[in-house]
Amino acid sequence: MNIPFLDNWRKRHGAATAGAEGDSPAVADLSGMASLLAECEMLRAQAAAAGIELDDSPGSLVALDQMLPRWRDDPEELPWLGNDAGFYLGTVIVQTVGGASWRLRDHGAPVVHLVCGRELEVVEVGLGWATSGAPQLSQVYAGVREG
Repeated sequence: MNIPFLDNWRKRHGAATAGAEGDSPAVADLSGMASLLAECEMLRAQAAAAGIELDDSPGSLVALDQMLPRWRDDPEELPWLGNDAGFYLGTVIVQTVGGASWRLRDHGAPVVHLVCGRELEVVEVGLGWATSGAPQLSQVYAGVREG
């Protein structure tokens, strides 16, 4: 996946991957990448217009699942909103699930690494949610919490 702002971040920080202890020095700056991924500007604007506050909590995922999908009428907006939804889901997971962390795949796609060793491709989940409403973001989160 080509995400221009993430590619620029990787170039500035010399990052190829990020993850477990002992990885490259770029791991130390994952908080900068996490902040960038947490912005989700388009999703936050859509949610605010619907009266939903995105406070990075699991409850906000339930609220997003109930939001009317007006973005589906705009094929240019759909993939961007899907990316944002995936980044937001990942942000909630990383902030609330013990041991979860962001990692970059070799091709630059951000994924959420879970303690069990599983990697969740949150962008794919977000795109599915934005396109069809499935899977629901709150259900994916619940699945992660259950292990």
